[in-house]
Amino acid sequence: MIAVVGAGLMGAATAWQLARQGHEVTLIEADDIGHRKGSSHGTSRIFRRAYADPLYVGLTGQAYEQWRELEHDSSTPLLRVTGGLDLGEGRDPEGLATVLGAAGVPYELLGAEAAAERWPHIRFTGPVLHHPDAGVIDADQTVAACVRRAVEHRADALIGVRVTDIDVTDKALVRTDDGRELIADTVVVAAGPWLPNLLLPLTLPPLRVTQQQVFHFPLREPHAPWPIMVSKDESMQVFALPSGADGGPLPAFKVAEHDRGTPTTARARDGVVDASSRTRVCDFVRDRLPGLVPDPVAEGTCLYTTTPDEDFVLDRRGPLVVVSPCSGHGAKFAPLIGAMAADLATGRAEPHPRFRLDRAG
Repeated sequence: MIAVVGAGLMGAATAWQLARQGHEVTLIEADDIGHRKGSSHGTSRIFRRAYADPLYVGLTGQAYEQWRELEHDSSTPLLRVTGGLDLGEGRDPEGLATVLGAAGVPYELLGAEAAAERWPHIRFTGPVLHHPDAGVIDADQTVAACVRRAVEHRADALIGVRVTDIDVTDKALVRTDDGRELIADTVVVAAGPWLPNLLLPLTLPPLRVTQQQVFHFPLREPHAPWPIMVSKDESMQVFALPSGADGGPLPAFKVAEHDRGTPTTARARDGVVDASSRTRVCDFVRDRLPGLVPDPVAEGTCLYTTTPDEDFVLDRRGPLVVVSPCSGHGAKFAPLIGAMAADLATGRAEPHPRFRLDRAG
């Protein structure tokens, strides 16, 4: 039996991948499916191909195929393609174009005037990279679809059950707060921001948990086409995308800082939006996104769990597989991470050197 601890995006995707391969799976989740206490809730997450690192560009291509496979298996639309923009000196649009071109990923490199003609609701000050394959993922629907299909593929799901201890010999003994003791051949630990607090018989890389805030702004023209967007300059790094239902009943756009999160833990986070972040983001919207009303109609918080190098953690030690593909950019890879974790759990693959627990740096 393979136990999967955590039913966020990564744990749910892992359970789905394992169960559809015919393995005996038990998925254990401490809260309700789709809860809002961690990193996997909401209707809007970015999918993009634009990375300066060729490794991640390649992985986004594999992830795209896995998204379509999950949609087919679950009969649920999850990824909506909108196109994406990268702008600002810190994003280096020209450098990104070179990497995408080498990987055969479609892109356009536009000047500020040409970009403004196409997207008049955005103010541009320099070159812009447009890649048409970017889009928006519905995280809520993804978690629900993965759990549903895992159960339909005969996985067991223990919901509202917290893992308290994992003892390891040649197998693993998983103890839960309702008195269960489960013997598993392999345990996949996909606990998100709770991972640093679990007492595991292995050494984790440093993991920094931060509370991030997101803001949703009304569209001045409800039917205007908005791509996803990543902007980085000397003062701030911002990502933005269509809000989906998170922004309320009317069309809205989600805007947030990627950095400047408040250090916390999964248990200590207070869920209170940082007022200084709200001010900075509203000023950015007022200056750079004239197609939005610069007063948010909704706001919220979520958690990042970040490694020092922002690479994922996907490794196996004995009967334990650790899955922490986070660092604020993991959601777009969810069904692929599920496949990679499933391969580690079943012994079909070795960990990628960049994702090992003991990697250099």
